[in-house]
Amino acid sequence: MKKKRSIPHTYVIIFAIIVVCALLTWILPGGEYVHSEVEVDGVMTSKIAFNYVESQPQSWQIFSALFNGFVRQSGIIAFIFIMGGAFWILNSSKAIDAGIHSFLRWATRLERIPFVRKLGVGNIVIVLVMTVFSLFGAVFGMSEETIAFVIIIVPLAISMGYDSIVGVCMVYLAAHVGFAGAILNPFTIGIAQGISGLPLFSGLEYRFVCWVIVTIISIAFVLWYARKVKRHPEKSPMYEEDAFWRERGEEHGTDVVYHTPFSTWISYGLAVVGMGIMAFLYPVTSMTVGNSTITVPYLIPGLTVLFAVVAALAARKSVHFYILTVLIYSIIYLIVGVMGYKWYIGEISGLFMVMGLLSGIAMGDTGNLISQKFIDGAKDLLSAALVVGLGGGIIIILENGQVIDTILYKLAQGMEGVGQIASMGVMYVIQTCINMIIASGSAKAALTMPIMAPFSDLIGISRQTAVMAFQFEFTSMFAPTSGVLIGVLGIARIPFGKWFKWVWKFILFMVLLGFLLLIPTVTMKLNGF
Repeated sequence: MKKKRSIPHTYVIIFAIIVVCALLTWILPGGEYVHSEVEVDGVMTSKIAFNYVESQPQSWQIFSALFNGFVRQSGIIAFIFIMGGAFWILNSSKAIDAGIHSFLRWATRLERIPFVRKLGVGNIVIVLVMTVFSLFGAVFGMSEETIAFVIIIVPLAISMGYDSIVGVCMVYLAAHVGFAGAILNPFTIGIAQGISGLPLFSGLEYRFVCWVIVTIISIAFVLWYARKVKRHPEKSPMYEEDAFWRERGEEHGTDVVYHTPFSTWISYGLAVVGMGIMAFLYPVTSMTVGNSTITVPYLIPGLTVLFAVVAALAARKSVHFYILTVLIYSIIYLIVGVMGYKWYIGEISGLFMVMGLLSGIAMGDTGNLISQKFIDGAKDLLSAALVVGLGGGIIIILENGQVIDTILYKLAQGMEGVGQIASMGVMYVIQTCINMIIASGSAKAALTMPIMAPFSDLIGISRQTAVMAFQFEFTSMFAPTSGVLIGVLGIARIPFGKWFKWVWKFILFMVLLGFLLLIPTVTMKLNGF
């Protein structure tokens, strides 16, 4: 009997890619882009030029690159550990289990309505959640923040009869599709248009159309897959691995004891006092949406008063619902912090750390028990953190070998001497390939737009087209260099090989769709193009 071929372990795949990148440093010549400021008609203009330099072939450095990858990705690694510990404290309270079962009971009642039963409650939930996360990605560039939601949405997807892939799609895939089809994303469009000398967020109308199209198609694809999994769960590529989530739901789903210990009110008091201090320090919040800023007076004070009322009512019902309220408000504060105060993973880590502590105190846990639970949670995500660090070694090898700029330069040369649509296509292919190397949208904009924007002038293509070819970064959804992707898969317990095998056809379709959406920017007169 022929032995079934197994998919290589994620660590094996990443190390193999590092070795291939090291081999490239022996084959490709070294090179670097040099930025300079020159005066043109009395105006200082930034110019970029490519120079060949001596290459730095990498050999034994593939092993030190593993360490340096951990250093480079230390922020995301620390974020994963802290989030894992905080959510372990929260999960041990069985609050999420109580919330999921309450939701399922509510969904069962909704199914009595003929219209809702025809649509399917699960389908409605998938559409709503994916639309929200796609909008977050399109407006303020949600990316790293999706890691925090995976722990919540994946168990929900499992409990609704789907698999962990559906859960990841509801959060990560939706946010990334929105990120690629961005409307007001300051980290991609804002930087790329600024470098290209375009009015910030111009061409909004067509971008909105593109976002609607890619979001609808993504939701339709996930709904199709979710329906297939729900009908035949054993056909899911994650059926065996998802036993972890199913067993955890079975273990904790039926033994929730609803009660409200006195410690819940201690946690409640600490939360209200803390939020009250925040309300005093930040009475006015300026929410940034794209290039627009909306001043919202008394936003945090209002949230504080609302929390005091809602959390008190929830605590009277059970400590579990109080903790769920803390979780919901943590998510609300995450959105306010990101849009109003430029929070990043450091501040978000602190937010979830507070959430975990309040949950532990509410359950009456001692300091030692809270610490032990935190350690258990961090250990549970050790594998995810290791993969993120290993993936960082790929870029380290390419940078230290002085070949990453050479790769960019050689790709750019491939656009010379072809027609407008063909040039646009080559530009798009180059940006699509670069997504596999450079996962950061802002870093890719800084590297490529100084080349692509002037080149678009030479071939008679709008600079807006060059920006859109840059922003359609669908291929980074399976790039092993993406710390966010690897972190999400690690938390969801999805092997990289299985994710790649599942998602590549969808990404290929989205890449082709992106090319079709770029054609009107060349052949039609669009506002802002």
